[in-house]
Amino acid sequence: MSNQAHIEAVNRLLKDLRSSSRLMGGVTMVFSGDFRQIMPVIPKGTRADIIKSCVKSSSIWRYVQKLQLKINMRVKLTNNTDTSEFASLLLRIGDGKHTFMGPNTIELNESFGKIVYSTEQLIQCVYGDLNALESRPFSWFCERAIVSPKNCSVDEINRYVLQNLKTESHKYNAIDTVVDDNDSVHYPHEFLNSLNPAGLPPYQLNLKIGTPIILIRNLNPPNLCNGTRLQIKKLLKNIIQVQIFTGAAVGKYALIPRIPMIPTDLPFQFKRVQFPIKPCFCMTINKAQGQSFKFIGVDLRENVFSHGQLYVALSRVGSKSNQCILLPRSNITANIVYPEALK
Repeated sequence: MSNQAHIEAVNRLLKDLRSSSRLMGGVTMVFSGDFRQIMPVIPKGTRADIIKSCVKSSSIWRYVQKLQLKINMRVKLTNNTDTSEFASLLLRIGDGKHTFMGPNTIELNESFGKIVYSTEQLIQCVYGDLNALESRPFSWFCERAIVSPKNCSVDEINRYVLQNLKTESHKYNAIDTVVDDNDSVHYPHEFLNSLNPAGLPPYQLNLKIGTPIILIRNLNPPNLCNGTRLQIKKLLKNIIQVQIFTGAAVGKYALIPRIPMIPTDLPFQFKRVQFPIKPCFCMTINKAQGQSFKFIGVDLRENVFSHGQLYVALSRVGSKSNQCILLPRSNITANIVYPEALK
């Protein structure tokens, strides 16, 4: 596109925004997003609940001027013309058009990346020799990760990699207490210690220097937010020094304290005082949304369970050559797409 054509396109965009702002009380609001990606998370919500929570169900949606981007920038930045087919396949997955034996089932092959059939192969594909991990540079860890649909699979892979690291392990036990003193008789400390609700770190955190970790609470936005990836540099008794992988402060150092956290999805309330982090050799697909990687491993032993998860998992890199996919022996997996969210 020439400079003149670019200027004309920008002017048209500004004109459209000014036109839509008059309909919204003179205030221009810019929304960004892709409805092929994961919808809002509604705990125990039905399909109808999820669609209802989407911005398309809002009364203001009819006033929104829709402007569509046409270029897959992850693919474009690879400077590889062969990746256009990969980008087209991703769009077909996002639109629910790439199907196999039913609307929510597809068969993946080498067109999407290297196919492997064991956890060890997946880890080897992404991280190489685990004995050499402690000598890897900071930038190397920034470029790669493994993603999986469910926390149970994420925890399994993280435990496996940590066990194979040769650096010294530090164990941090949390302090668990009930919020209401009257509950202390019914919920002893041993029971509280055994709980591992979603969104909370485990009672016992096993950490090693050099380990990638992920924040699960906002500490100091925009530098330290929920979902920020970090690398452990020092492990002290009540504080952890880290270097930031992602976000507004890449490369900077920060200190992570223990903080109190109260889960909201239990029939009673208890408080856990612990570092708000989890190991992050592997993370959930939801946490990976919006991030770009140079090398990615996708664990699909467990089927995805919500709209857009497979599309998000397979589109974190710009080329199939940088993607490794762990599949069941049948190569068949789920792809959940809500057509009403794409209209």
